[in-house]
Amino acid sequence: MKNTLRLVIILAILGGTISVLPTPSRAQAKKPETQPKKEKKPVKENRLAKEASPYLRQHAKNPVNWYPWGKEAFDKAKKENKPILLSIGYSTCHWCHVMERESFENEAIAKLLNENYVAIKLDREERPDVDKIYMTSYQVMFSENGGWPLNVFLTPDLKMFYGGTYFPPNDKGGRVGFESVLKQLHTAWNDKNDEVLESANGLTEHMKEALKERKPAESVVSENVLLAAQKKMMENADLKEGGWGAGPKFPQPSHLSFLLKSWKRSGDKTVLDFVKLTADKMADGGIYDHLAGGFHRYAVDGKWLVPHFEKMLYDQAQLLDVYLDLWLITEDEKYKQVAKGISDYIIAEMQDEDGGYYCAQDAQSEGKEGKCFCWTYGELSELLDADEFEVVIEHFGVTEKGNFYDHSDPEALPDQNVLSLVKGDVLLKGDKKNALLSGIAKMKKARQKRVPAMTDKKVLASWNGMMIGAMARSGVILGEQRYMESAQRAVAFIKELLWNEKKQRLAHRYFNLKHRGAEGIDVDTSDQAESYLLMLQATRKLYELTLDPKMLEWSIQLAKASQQLFFDAKQGGFYEAADVPDVVLRLKGDYDGAMPTASSVAVLEYLKLHAITGDEEFGKVAEMTFKAHGQDLSHYPTSLTFMLVGLDYHYGKKQRLVLVSGEDGLKEFIGSVNQTWMPNLTVLGSSGKVDDFTKSLKAIDGKITAYFCEGEACKAPVNDIEEFKKLLKDGK
Repeated sequence: MKNTLRLVIILAILGGTISVLPTPSRAQAKKPETQPKKEKKPVKENRLAKEASPYLRQHAKNPVNWYPWGKEAFDKAKKENKPILLSIGYSTCHWCHVMERESFENEAIAKLLNENYVAIKLDREERPDVDKIYMTSYQVMFSENGGWPLNVFLTPDLKMFYGGTYFPPNDKGGRVGFESVLKQLHTAWNDKNDEVLESANGLTEHMKEALKERKPAESVVSENVLLAAQKKMMENADLKEGGWGAGPKFPQPSHLSFLLKSWKRSGDKTVLDFVKLTADKMADGGIYDHLAGGFHRYAVDGKWLVPHFEKMLYDQAQLLDVYLDLWLITEDEKYKQVAKGISDYIIAEMQDEDGGYYCAQDAQSEGKEGKCFCWTYGELSELLDADEFEVVIEHFGVTEKGNFYDHSDPEALPDQNVLSLVKGDVLLKGDKKNALLSGIAKMKKARQKRVPAMTDKKVLASWNGMMIGAMARSGVILGEQRYMESAQRAVAFIKELLWNEKKQRLAHRYFNLKHRGAEGIDVDTSDQAESYLLMLQATRKLYELTLDPKMLEWSIQLAKASQQLFFDAKQGGFYEAADVPDVVLRLKGDYDGAMPTASSVAVLEYLKLHAITGDEEFGKVAEMTFKAHGQDLSHYPTSLTFMLVGLDYHYGKKQRLVLVSGEDGLKEFIGSVNQTWMPNLTVLGSSGKVDDFTKSLKAIDGKITAYFCEGEACKAPVNDIEEFKKLLKDGK
C-alpha cells in the first residue's frame, strides 16, 4: 500500500513536488503581503445560492462553478470523465474563509477548476458521514490529523486519489500553491489516468481490508483499561496550565468527563485536581466569553488566552455537563456561574423562536476575526469612567498594545485585547466590585451595538440532542425552570419537525428558509448515526430527569431504529453512516474528538436502556460494541475516552433508584436526586416500558416512595423527603 500511495504523489507531480499542507494556527502563520485591491466584477450566483446551508451560500458568488453534493455533480463527472474536487468545510471555519478569499474568489483558479474539474462544496455538518470517509482517507494516505477546509480529489465514482487541507493560492516559501496542485493533477489525470484510478482503487480497497481485519475481541476489555487510560492521560497532562499539549489547546470534554469518573473509581485526588485546574484555566482564560457566556472553539496558545473565536453548540453542551458535574462534586460557586453563563448564552443567542438550537456562531464579523469580541485600550478609556476603567483594565488584563493580532489577515485590526481574568475573580470580591460590575454592564451594552458574528441557523438533530440533555440537567441541578423549559421546547421541536413517527426515522438537519429571505423550510432526511444516538441520549436523560414514560418510549424507538440502520450485527459496533449509494465506505469511528463517535455514545445508552427496561437485546448490543472496539480500547485507550465512560458504568457498582409516584408528586424527590453526583445511578419510574419487577412496586401510604438498590443490596423503601436525602447522602 505504501508503494501505491507513493505512486499517487509521483504521478501527480510530473516534475514538481506536491507537499501536504496541514492547517496552520493563526499564531504560526506569517502575515500575508498586502496586495492592492482590485475591483470585483459582478458575479452571477452559482447553484449554491439555492442551498439551505449558510456555508454553501457563502460560496454562492464565487466564480467557481460549484455543485452541491449530489447526483447532478456525480453524473457530470462520469459523463465528462473529469475528476472531482470535493471541498469540505463549515460556516464558522476560519481557514475556510481564508481559502475562499485567496483561492475560490480568484478568477484564474476558478477558470482552472471550471474547465478541468467538477467542483463540489460540502457542509461537513450536513453530511458528517461523507466528511468522515474523506477525512479518514486523507489521514490514511498522508499519516496526518487533517482539518478543515478539507480539499480532496476524487474519481467520478467518488474514490479519493489526492488531498490536502488549506492550500495558499500560489507557491511560496517552499509551500505548494493551489493553482499548481490543480495544474499538476490535471496533467496526471490526462496522461496517467490508469495509474491514478489504480491508486484510488488501491486506497479504497486498503481501507476496506483494514476494516475486515479488525476482528472483535472475544470478551469485553478488562477493567484494568480504565486505570491504564487514567495513567496515560495524567502522564501527558499539563499540570501547570491544564489540558494537554503546549498549544493550540482544545477543551476535550470527553477526556474531562472520563477523568471525573476515573477519580470517583480510583479515589486519586490528583486526578480531580487536574480536572479542576483545567476547568479553572478555561473559565478564566480568553477561550471563555466573559461578557456573553459560552466557550470559543479552542485556544491558539498554551494558556487558554487567545481563542479561535467561533462558538460551536456541541462544545457548549459537553462543557455544560462538565461544569455541572464539578459544581455537584465541589460546590464551588465558580463552576455554577460558568454553567449558568453557558445556559444563558444558549437561550439568548442560540435558540430559535420555534425551539431548536442553532449550530454555531462565526469567529468573524465585518470580515475580521474576533472583531465583535475584542477591545482596545483606547475604546475602553472612552466608554468607562475613571474608576471603572482602572478596575476593568486590571481585571481583564487590557493593555495599549493588546494581546491578539490576526496574522492570517493582510489588514488585521491593531491593538486588540482578548478579555481574560488575569487575577481570577479576586476583584469581584473586593472594594472595587461595584465599579467593576458597572464597567462590565457598560461593556455588555456597547458590545450589543456592534455588528454581531454570523450565526449558522441550521438546526441539527445530533447537536440538539447533546444540548437538550445538558440544558435539562442544568435546569434541574441549578433549580432554573427556564433551562428545563428551553430543553423541552427543543425536544418538542425535534419531535414535531424532524421525527417521522410512522416510519420511525429521524431527519438530520432543519433550516427555516426565512433566515435567507425566503419562505418554507428545508429538511435533510439523510440518516446520520450521530443524530439518532445523540437524540437517544437526550431522551434517555430527559426520562431520568422527569420520569415521563413518553420520553422512555421515544428512547426505545430511537434505539431500535439506530440498531436497524447503523449496528453491525455480525461484528458489533456502530457505523457512522447508513448503507446508501453516495457513501463509498462505511466506517466505525475510532477516535472521540470534538464529538464522540457513534459507538462511544451507543454503549452507555444501550446499557442504560437495558437497566431500565430489562430488555436483554439492549445489553447484547452494548457488549458487542465494546468487543468490536476491543483492539482500540486495549492498545489506545485514550482514543475513545467517551466509550471509557460507558466502560466505567459497565464495571461500576450499579445504583438503581425507582421513584413510585404518589399524591405528593415527584418534583422535590427528583430535585434532591440531582443535587448529588452519583454517576452510576439509574433513575426510573414504575410506569411505562420499564421491567416487570419495577412495574410491580407500589407507593406506600399513597406518598411518593423511593426504592434504592446498590449492587445486589437494597435499602428499605422510604417516602419521607428527609429520609430520602439521607439515603442519597449514604449512597454518594
